[in-house]
Amino acid sequence: MKILLAHNFYRSSAPSGEDAVYRNERELLSRHEDVIVYERHNDDIDESTLGRRVRLALDGAWSRKTYDELRDLIRRSRPDVAHFHNTFPQISPSAYAACRDSGVPVVQTLHNYRLICPNALLLREGKPCEDCVGKSLWPALKHRCYRGSLPATVAQVWTLTSNRWRRSYQMLVDRYIALTQFAAGRFVAGGLPADLVTVKPNFLPNAPESGQGENGYAVYVGRLSAEKGVRTLLAAWRGVANLPLKLIGDGPLREEVQSAIQSTHGAVEWLGFLGREAVLSWVRNAAMQIVPSEWYEGFPMVIVEAYACGTPVVASRIGSVDEVVLEGNTGFKFEVGNAAELASIVNALSTSPERLRQMRPQVRAHFDAHFTAEKNYKSMLDIYTRAIERGARIRHSQ
Repeated sequence: MKILLAHNFYRSSAPSGEDAVYRNERELLSRHEDVIVYERHNDDIDESTLGRRVRLALDGAWSRKTYDELRDLIRRSRPDVAHFHNTFPQISPSAYAACRDSGVPVVQTLHNYRLICPNALLLREGKPCEDCVGKSLWPALKHRCYRGSLPATVAQVWTLTSNRWRRSYQMLVDRYIALTQFAAGRFVAGGLPADLVTVKPNFLPNAPESGQGENGYAVYVGRLSAEKGVRTLLAAWRGVANLPLKLIGDGPLREEVQSAIQSTHGAVEWLGFLGREAVLSWVRNAAMQIVPSEWYEGFPMVIVEAYACGTPVVASRIGSVDEVVLEGNTGFKFEVGNAAELASIVNALSTSPERLRQMRPQVRAHFDAHFTAEKNYKSMLDIYTRAIERGARIRHSQ
């Protein structure tokens, strides 16, 4: 199969998990199929003048440059299917039209909520927000939801509104990939056709060996920010006895975290930002991993990494996190923001280490059943086939 993969990379100064997922899928598909790439890089964006910023905003809604470049690439390469990851801001939905006008079916992975939320996160002031889902986008303008800027938010609202008028999201895409059932439900509520949405999780390439978790500590891996539940985590550890906590990551709450852990007498340690192999080593040897998120995560790869290591997860009951963690099988869950309940669960588990050890084989088995490269490859081929079949039906009916 000949596959056109397209992705707009984020700035190198602000790397995104979406970039990593795209690279993983590009590498995986390239080992088995004929892959053509169309890539744009935000490092190339010039916002030095007002005119260039306005041009960027207009192109974000519908880029003629992308349309022309893709039509030319398709004429030369003749792909069977086109698979888009991030299209913001340089690729734009005009890419779908270039494919449709060339007879190439379109698949779009929904890494975030950009098609239904102007700030792409369903998040406002550190809390989940669905005020615009399936409704007017006026609340986004009112609250300046994108970067706290009215002009920037107007640009995002225009992109969504203009493409709703064009019916780009309903008519130009043959198959959407949502990462969880929860996310799929949000997108359908936001107006995407339910029959076009398929759930396929991300995968972990080069999975590590599972560990025994015998080093007697809990670990948190992620951004140090409010929506990640870091404050709840620190508050919970004031009530945790005899189980150290290791924090891995960096972010806007760094100074607050450093200040807070000074009073924990060594019970909490901040390790800073670490490379992948070091992170996996800490997770593999941890008794449990804590995921206290307080927002709708897209797809929490830290949980998949924990599963590969055989490490049970203690997570908040919210959105995709609630879905991915199976109570009593791969982990345990607590009420969002409830530090006391989190502390109670951790204390109970820390006094029953044998229970955690017995869970580890089934945690790894869950990873092997759902999150390997082989499983992902088979799922992608099935999605591409369904998109190609739908595209053929539409062409024959015209």
